Amino acid sequence: ACTTSLAERVLLIFSYRGYCSRRQRRLRKTLNFKMGNRHKFTGKKVTEDLLTDNRYLLLVLMDAERAWSYAMQLKQEANTEPRKRFHLLSRLRKAVKHAEELERLCESNRVDAKTKLEAQAYTAYLSGMLRFEHQEWKAAIEAFNKCKTIYEKLASAFTEEQAVLYNQRVEEISPNIRYCAYNIGDQSAINELMQMRLRSGGTEGLLAEKLEALITQTRAKQAATMSEVEWRGRTVPVKIDKVRIFLLGLADNEAAIAQAESEGTKERLFESMLSECRDAIQAVREELKPDQKQRDYTLDGESGKVSNLQYLHSYLTYIKLSTAIRRNENMAKGLQKALLQQQPEDDSKRSPRPQDLIRLYDIILQNLVELLQLPGLEEDRAFQKEIGLKTLVFKAYRCFFIAQSYVLVKKWSEALVLYDRVLKYANEVNSDAGTFRNSLKDLPDVQELITQVRSEKCSLQAAAILDANDSHQTETSSQVRDNKPLVERFETFCLDPSLVTKQANLVHFPPGFQPIPCKPLFFDLALNHVAFPPLEDKLEQKTKSGLTGYIKGIFGFRS
Repeated sequence: ACTTSLAERVLLIFSYRGYCSRRQRRLRKTLNFKMGNRHKFTGKKVTEDLLTDNRYLLLVLMDAERAWSYAMQLKQEANTEPRKRFHLLSRLRKAVKHAEELERLCESNRVDAKTKLEAQAYTAYLSGMLRFEHQEWKAAIEAFNKCKTIYEKLASAFTEEQAVLYNQRVEEISPNIRYCAYNIGDQSAINELMQMRLRSGGTEGLLAEKLEALITQTRAKQAATMSEVEWRGRTVPVKIDKVRIFLLGLADNEAAIAQAESEGTKERLFESMLSECRDAIQAVREELKPDQKQRDYTLDGESGKVSNLQYLHSYLTYIKLSTAIRRNENMAKGLQKALLQQQPEDDSKRSPRPQDLIRLYDIILQNLVELLQLPGLEEDRAFQKEIGLKTLVFKAYRCFFIAQSYVLVKKWSEALVLYDRVLKYANEVNSDAGTFRNSLKDLPDVQELITQVRSEKCSLQAAAILDANDSHQTETSSQVRDNKPLVERFETFCLDPSLVTKQANLVHFPPGFQPIPCKPLFFDLALNHVAFPPLEDKLEQKTKSGLTGYIKGIFGFRS
């Protein structure tokens, strides 16, 4: 079953309350059933004379639904603001009042029998919820039983499609009936409530917090009679109430985990059990005073025993680590199934990988190391041997999935060595198990792992041979082609898929430089040795003139 958070539930209830208000406003406007005008309020009531239109019944129903949704919203808020509980009860009373008005209107001859029964069941349900909140258990169980009986009769009278809705309402009411029965005095009701809680994957709404408080209260009553606990041949007194409550509920939690059908329910129960265990361990730690540390560890110096309180702490730590190992092992099983069933082309979500399993087995091995270090168990050879065998089992599975990850990247030699290591660990477990087979029966089957490894080794060797041939052919092809463009290898056949892509290697582009002849240069080397003919006779002779010539030149008298 799908569970929602507190904030999501509050948001849904708030949205439904707004929907009821808007629906009621639309109905009043459509039916012209207005409560006066903007200046004055004039109250109106739906009467039997108006029932010619069935929408008038919806007006009263929306009044009841709006009051109920507001009450549910206040219930969530009352967890942190207790004063809102008074407003919650007021809204529930208002919802019951509107439901009774709806039932009275449905008694008219204009309403069919089915609607009359549904109105009676609706009124009984709201009345039961009001009595439930007032802790009037007898009145509440009578109202819920009436509602349940009507819905069961309706489910048997109509088709299967309509019966599904009525049966769903019956399932919602049943936990409330059993809770009321328990408070009246039916002690067997607590077991049925826990089974309902387990099947539904967690209760919600009105009953959720009350049921959790009831389970804690029941265990607290039983814890008063519990005074000691025995573990591995030693009996220690239990004086802390929180530890008593946890130890009393330990068997119930383990049975619930074993009976859980869905993986989500199992995960939720594991987390709940680990949370309770951590709280119990913290309560024991508070009792272990710092100034008593030496006395706690060496209470009996000759035998090396630890104190009772420290031994109880070791026992609770053992439960926590063992539960964590079981949870991680359960997650590993789910991932293994997903690995076998995954679709290779499914890109919508991240597919599981062997690396995820390796991480889980690393955590499991770390928890086993912590188990070996628990105070008070250093001299327990049987315990040390049992944990050592479990470590070998999980090491074998860890090596197996490391080999699987190497297979994916085609590292055949590394994978083969790891497969041999898996067989070594598995054979050690088979040879040393002996009297510990009962304690190892809950662990993964080692013999099945051996069979799988042998099969994987054969597949690996075949894949390695095929991959070697493919690599040789690819290498030869690449040597022939040598990344040459198509224009240079017309005479050699080679499959080249890149030729049909946009990056086809057809020619060298841009083309390379090539040498070409340049324009010759001429140097005039003979010029310095050429003797030119004299030209003095062709030069103009300059005549000497004095002052007279200068004056004549001024006035233009030149000869």
